[in-house]
Amino acid sequence: MLQSGDRPIVRTSLNPPLCRIDAIPEGGALAAEALVDGEACDLLLTREGDRVQCFHNVCPHAGRRLDWAPGRFLIDKGLLVCAVHGAMFRRGDGECVSGPCRGQSLAVVAVEVRDGAVHLVG
Repeated sequence: MLQSGDRPIVRTSLNPPLCRIDAIPEGGALAAEALVDGEACDLLLTREGDRVQCFHNVCPHAGRRLDWAPGRFLIDKGLLVCAVHGAMFRRGDGECVSGPCRGQSLAVVAVEVRDGAVHLVG
């Protein structure tokens, strides 16, 4: 099992960008904090090549963060693993494919990559 997130949690102010795209490990995940719709949120970003996905860092099963320690994520066979109950999520769309919340999904946060940086959309 790969442990992702050896980099620090990225903290942002009111304004994007969340991070540089190269701060997100290829095939891994990075934690971030940002205001989304005016509310402070814990986020997780995943990257495959130039494609970045962003989700609320909250497991739909128990409402807890997915990371096993702040900013440290478990990835097994390419799937994000909830450290609390072992639910497994696809990094590309956040759907739970195994575990207690199978069929549910992580809440998506819209982002885009501009000039090598990841920005919130909207």
